[in-house]
Amino acid sequence: MSTATPFSLPPLQGSARMWGTIALSAATFMNVLDSSIANVSLPAIAGDLGVSPNQGTWVITSFGVANAISLPLTGWLSQRFGQVRLFTLSVILFVISSWLCGLAPNMSTLITMRAVQGFVAGPMMPLAQTLLLSSYPPALAGMAMALWAMTTLVAPVMGPLLGGWITDHTHWGWIFFINIPVGCLAAFITWSIFHKRETPTKQLPIDTVGLALLVVSVASLQTMLDKGKELDWFNSPLVFGLGIVALIGFAFFIAWELTDKHPVVDLRLLLRRNFWTGTLSLSVAYSLFMGNLVLLPLWLQQFMGYTSTQAGMLMAPVGLFAIILSPWVGKNVSRFDPRAFATFAFMVFALVLWMRSNFNTQADFGTIMIPTLIQGVALAFFFIPLTGIILSGLPPERIPSASGLSSFARMLGGSFGTSIAISVWQDRAAMHHAELAELVNRGSSAANSALAGLGAAGLDGEQALAQINRLVDQQAFMMAANDVFLGSAMIFMLLVPLVWLSHPARRGGPGAPDSAAAAAEAAAGAH
Repeated sequence: MSTATPFSLPPLQGSARMWGTIALSAATFMNVLDSSIANVSLPAIAGDLGVSPNQGTWVITSFGVANAISLPLTGWLSQRFGQVRLFTLSVILFVISSWLCGLAPNMSTLITMRAVQGFVAGPMMPLAQTLLLSSYPPALAGMAMALWAMTTLVAPVMGPLLGGWITDHTHWGWIFFINIPVGCLAAFITWSIFHKRETPTKQLPIDTVGLALLVVSVASLQTMLDKGKELDWFNSPLVFGLGIVALIGFAFFIAWELTDKHPVVDLRLLLRRNFWTGTLSLSVAYSLFMGNLVLLPLWLQQFMGYTSTQAGMLMAPVGLFAIILSPWVGKNVSRFDPRAFATFAFMVFALVLWMRSNFNTQADFGTIMIPTLIQGVALAFFFIPLTGIILSGLPPERIPSASGLSSFARMLGGSFGTSIAISVWQDRAAMHHAELAELVNRGSSAANSALAGLGAAGLDGEQALAQINRLVDQQAFMMAANDVFLGSAMIFMLLVPLVWLSHPARRGGPGAPDSAAAAAEAAAGAH
């Protein structure tokens, strides 16, 4: 076995490089697609397996928890088994677990298989990033990673549309079966091309205590986030207890990992200023992005009369400018200060959210579409430079650990952001509803006029009041969405000083490893 690191190997040439890029991109595309494809199919899955839609959400949660746990293990696992072997095995196990998900006879089996699927998927993203970097000469690495990232920017758009179509026209199991041919081809091509470029292995002992603390902490935190809204958050003893377990677990996990000789997660990366500032900026920004990404289609479907397909069509253009601009950013990020690129992205995000904060219930499709289009610009300038900052100055052998840990933090941020955004939205809507309801009284000429008009249309008093209440609900949730959009815009602006706390990333040619690896995280950001 070669003792060379991936970056010390000569780059691939010709068709081997082309097919290697296709295989690695396809595997990552499959991974990202699977994180969103099941969302729109939950009602059908829950109904077919005889459980409530609330129980069906565990199909999503189990994948997320297991994926978050395995991401930080990437560095340790790659040193123990080799990067090529681990990546290929991850793809094969992903295919097998996808097949078992589609065959699941009950919800318990499906949840278990989804957890297995999420766990084995963890190393795929950072290892695909590392293997692809080793395939290209420095002058082409930035462009290669940007082109690879473009394929995964399409996956979150295709996921809901493809999942909805499959569920409407055939058995829901096919949302998992479609992974089988893609995964088999990706595993075969990857092993055929890269098996002679395997990285050296070390017989490192497994950190069982750290791993156990990580599992308990993340599982408690994710369950708390998943059940919190349903159980009224910390008014519930269960949610409160899960929060305490997560807090204590993370405290012990941090203390153990910083003192253990062979930690399962390299927390010493947090001592690097560029790593912690970049990771914190990325995680907070991603939490805002995900929270608003979930909130907007919910508002459209629940209060604006949009169907799932219409909402998906409206959200799809978010990737248009990202796909167009990502190659340019990947090629040129090392020629400029990545902090300036990230600042530009934050300001564009703030502009988009400010525009959305001015929506009203009369907003048409085109009005809502414009900020979605503009947001694609922010995506292109967001993940690539921030990951360049995170990975700046790291030796090649630490990139998988750094990428895994930053992805873990980003995923937790996304979970927090989604839960917080929806909770704030609902709380603000209740407040606005109470304020608007006070205006509906016998002394209000507008209320009396509306009731008279509804009465003339044939509605009795109770029906007219119910209609008024629906209108008040629509306005309350619109105003609450505006509050969340505006608050998110302000937080994006507050992130600008944080990113400038980092040191300027080392700049070289357009394909310097730091800048080239950055483009890969654009794919993870769409996850």
